[in-house]
Amino acid sequence: MKSINISDHKITNQITLKQLPTSINLDADRDQTKKALKKVRRKLGELQDTMYAHGKYSVLVCLQGMDTSGKDSLIREVFKDFNARGVEVMSFKVPTELELKHDYLWRHYLHLPARGKFGVHNRTHYENVLVTRVHPEYILNEKLPFVKSIEDVDEAFWDKRFQQIKNFEKHLAENGTIIFKFFLNLSKEEQRKRLLRRLELQEKNWKFSAGDLKERKLWDNYMTCYEDAINRTSTDQAPWYNIPADDKPTARLTVATILYETLKTYTDIKEPELDAITKENLHLYKEQLTNE
Repeated sequence: MKSINISDHKITNQITLKQLPTSINLDADRDQTKKALKKVRRKLGELQDTMYAHGKYSVLVCLQGMDTSGKDSLIREVFKDFNARGVEVMSFKVPTELELKHDYLWRHYLHLPARGKFGVHNRTHYENVLVTRVHPEYILNEKLPFVKSIEDVDEAFWDKRFQQIKNFEKHLAENGTIIFKFFLNLSKEEQRKRLLRRLELQEKNWKFSAGDLKERKLWDNYMTCYEDAINRTSTDQAPWYNIPADDKPTARLTVATILYETLKTYTDIKEPELDAITKENLHLYKEQLTNE
């Protein structure tokens, strides 16, 4: 089985999305891939326990991708071995009436992970430069004082919003949040097959929405917006990773490997040492419990 090289996925230069792979061959069958994932996620769970005790870093995992790209199942499989107290998952839907009464980043601040915890965001603050860019009329719902009409949602508007997002991530990183941004890169043909599966399998019908087909017609628009967003915002402090998503088990293993291999480079993440008095008297406490 081929190893996963993080540098093959990390976006460090300007990219053209059409040139990035949507599938990779690890020379492994599904059972081998699942076995490898099980091994990595166990290590991730152990590392998270250490991070929880250490209590100085938080981890923000951002998942973006087109409908059917596998975000939900990836979350379920990658974080299966985590202690429930150490990971919090948030799925961002259409903004509520309350959320629209605040700035667009407000609801994302509310769900940031505390120190020692992982926060996994299924769709993220990037929806505000993806969906809203494909559908700029949605910006009018934010009732911004300087946006009177759709004509005001121009390139200068997007330039400012991208800069605000970069500032947001810079602030988080400088205050101890380790940021991972994963683009689940699904091919249009694979999406077609997965949508058909939702229609053909009764137990999958509930996942289907006619709106999925409307958004599919805007595929090229979304790809243009994703490419621009990735190119503008992949930084050293908050890098983007391209995750080939046509094969779900491989995508899950790739994400888990990137998380683990990156986090283990933080050599300062260790369990806190006992205070001197407790350490000196460990044998007494053990004797006390043994003799009860």
